[in-house]
Amino acid sequence: MTSMSETKTFEDLGALTGATSAGNAAPAPVYSQKLDAQGRAYATGKRKNAVARVWIKPGVGKISVNAKDFEQYFARPVLQMLLKQPLQAADRLSQFDVTATVSGGGLSGQAGAVRHGISKALTYLISLGDRGACISGILGRGRGQASPGMTE
Repeated sequence: MTSMSETKTFEDLGALTGATSAGNAAPAPVYSQKLDAQGRAYATGKRKNAVARVWIKPGVGKISVNAKDFEQYFARPVLQMLLKQPLQAADRLSQFDVTATVSGGGLSGQAGAVRHGISKALTYLISLGDRGACISGILGRGRGQASPGMTE
């Protein structure tokens, strides 16, 4: 075993940690679904003061919010588009049924909370592969450009 002062190459560093240079890399994590007893994925979405509980299961593409059709609950087309974004990004719009209960805040915050919940539940239900970047954009913290006068 070499001491810290004698470590000059990557092979020496491997000897310190007990690894060999043959490549004992850790295996890639294995994807596993997070489903309840009924085969649904559950997630909680939040936006402003709104909180949404969202369940997704395989189905025909029906979205219901507070026991109403989402087009009836969110009458504005912009809010309807917001709800469908995560499913469209994953190309799964007609493959899953979504059930959500939402409370608190206004309609815009509620739509954002349901969208956040759908995105999280999709990541629990399916392996997104290359589409994961689209969904992670929706799941991000929402930090856009810096405010004027703010330094980075």
